Amino acid sequence: MRIIPVLDLKGGEVVRAAKGQRDQYRPIVTPLSASPDVIAVADGLRTLYPFPTFYIADLDAIEGRGPNSAALARLQAMAQPPQLWVDAGFANAERLAGALAEPSISPVLGTESQQDDTLLRRFRDHPDLILSLDFFSDGFRGPASIPDEPELWPRRVIVMTLAKVGAAAGPDFERLGEIRAKAGDREIIAAGGVRNEADIRALSSLGVAAALVATSLHDGTLTPEQLASFDR
Repeated sequence: MRIIPVLDLKGGEVVRAAKGQRDQYRPIVTPLSASPDVIAVADGLRTLYPFPTFYIADLDAIEGRGPNSAALARLQAMAQPPQLWVDAGFANAERLAGALAEPSISPVLGTESQQDDTLLRRFRDHPDLILSLDFFSDGFRGPASIPDEPELWPRRVIVMTLAKVGAAAGPDFERLGEIRAKAGDREIIAAGGVRNEADIRALSSLGVAAALVATSLHDGTLTPEQLASFDR
């Protein structure tokens, strides 16, 4: 069971997400870092565990503003550069192909950014592509065909339940189970609501391969000892 820390970027800083209400996201305050600077927060997270991968939600790019390219470049230049799973609102073939060409980046194709399934059909067989099935409080956001056609999915699929993010409400086990049941041999990654070790164990029992986590790392409800035990 892999734990992948989340860095939500807005205005070049790490912000704290809350239930997908992005207008309310503010620079993160965490005991792991003295500031919301992206490298300071990434280094702080690595004091808990030597995470090899980070998930990046580039909120400015997702919302149609300029991407946080400088912050990504700084992460790529770290002494031990992480693999970056990056959702930057990819909505055209040129940007997506460019991201797929970078060895340290696995681009995340978020359904909320798609008008149709054209990009998914074109790039689904690329080994570095990750699909994010995006669920907001009002339900699925994206082309209606994608959740019902698992043959379109790449080998890694995030189930992103934004209403659960930062809410300490627990993962969306029912939805994860439904998607796991039709995913075949694809890896399912849970996102949103992970509170503690019990949630991680329950996700693992459900057949979930990894979890995107932020709040429980910063709040200390997932400890270094527990994080190390998940890899055993």
